[in-house]
Amino acid sequence: MGNCFSGGGHGKFAVGGTSSGPDAHGRNEAVDNFFKSRGYNGLFYQIELSLSASNLRDRDVLSKSDPIAVVYIKGKDGSLQELGRTEVVLNSLNPKWITKIKVTYCFETVQTLLFRVYDVDTESHGPEVKTLKLDDQQYLGECTCQLSQIVTDPKRFWTSDLLSIAESSESTRHKKLGQLTVYAEVELVSKTTAELIFRCSDLENKDFFSKSDPFLVISKYVMSGATIPICRTEVLKNNLKPEWKPIFINISQVGSKDSPLLFECFNFNSNGKHDLLGKTQKSLAELEKLSSSQQGDNLSIPITIGKDHQIKVLKSQLFVEKYSESVHHTFLDYLTGGCELNFMVAIDFTASNGNPRLPDSLHYIDFSGRPNAYQKAIQEVGSVLQFYDHDKQFPAWGFGARPIDGPVSHCFNLNGSYGNNATVAGIQGIMTAYEQALSNVSLAGPTLFGHVITSAARIASESMAANEHKYFVLLIIT
Repeated sequence: MGNCFSGGGHGKFAVGGTSSGPDAHGRNEAVDNFFKSRGYNGLFYQIELSLSASNLRDRDVLSKSDPIAVVYIKGKDGSLQELGRTEVVLNSLNPKWITKIKVTYCFETVQTLLFRVYDVDTESHGPEVKTLKLDDQQYLGECTCQLSQIVTDPKRFWTSDLLSIAESSESTRHKKLGQLTVYAEVELVSKTTAELIFRCSDLENKDFFSKSDPFLVISKYVMSGATIPICRTEVLKNNLKPEWKPIFINISQVGSKDSPLLFECFNFNSNGKHDLLGKTQKSLAELEKLSSSQQGDNLSIPITIGKDHQIKVLKSQLFVEKYSESVHHTFLDYLTGGCELNFMVAIDFTASNGNPRLPDSLHYIDFSGRPNAYQKAIQEVGSVLQFYDHDKQFPAWGFGARPIDGPVSHCFNLNGSYGNNATVAGIQGIMTAYEQALSNVSLAGPTLFGHVITSAARIASESMAANEHKYFVLLIIT
């Protein structure tokens, strides 16, 4: 939940919105095995990187650049593996990206990170960021550091000038391409998520020919006192009494329910210079109280009178229309609680598969031992799921075939039995029953799933009626 937008209107700020790449590679397996053999799992931490930039180059003619940041990790051979991408921030030379980039910090490994910033072409604003072709975007600059440089900083901040790929000599390093700042924090995982609905009243009108277009930005404070944005609502057009769509904030995003959060309400401007309509500071615990009391909190803005900096309290108020918390259990929680997965499989025996006696058939049994397409599917899916089923008794059916002594059946037991006893023992039991069924039926048709789904649903409903903690997976191979 490190990247949060409310509703569908966040396209005004970003293309995409969430991006989390794979863990960083580069661990030393020999070192890993040495520690693990002695019961020590090593110093590995999941790190979240927050990125911002300043004074970027303006590559657009009629507006400002629309920057995106891409993070890579360098291998020992110099190869690059992409860890993740931020969202695209429109019309900004000083973007603060909300999307966090995740990387596994390994104490005993040198991990070199490469940060590249691009200006996204306006024609590319539709697709998800992960599908953007970076070669088609305008390159704004890059910088490199070791992950340890960031995490060992007392404030966990690291800032560097952006350079060009071609800048290798000292004489060319002074070209001003802007700066990139990275903040690192250990990812904390909480199962509790807060759902909130915000509204404001009596906002100031900043537009001449229409009303303000407000949106909220929620930020958290870090050790240095700086703020990192964690959430942003959609923009509501022409509205001085906005009520935004629900947003969801995981407790681990903010540290604790008592951690202070900064709420800033802005008037959206297409040129990227958004007007501050007011701000306030509240923790999740205080927001919960505001919701229960149905009272608002006055927004304020900083003002300067002469040399004095003061705070002006506004008539505008922030209300919490809804505050609720829910616990989202993990997959491991369910397993620990006794839940098991039950695997069921149904195989297509229709004539469209081809004559099983010919090599071009999907059902052809190669006596050299090479599995056919159906056998591969059974092995690959079944090998994953079998360990979560305690008794490893798997219901297995066929459909779309004519048994030797009967009409076409759209759900018959692969084990050759009649009635409700369709189970076989283990993945090998499915494979054996499948091969035997091929020699005992004639491929027919049509392809109908209904009977198989009904049989699977019956088994699941009987389990539910018996109050068993089971989750059923039906694999239909066709």
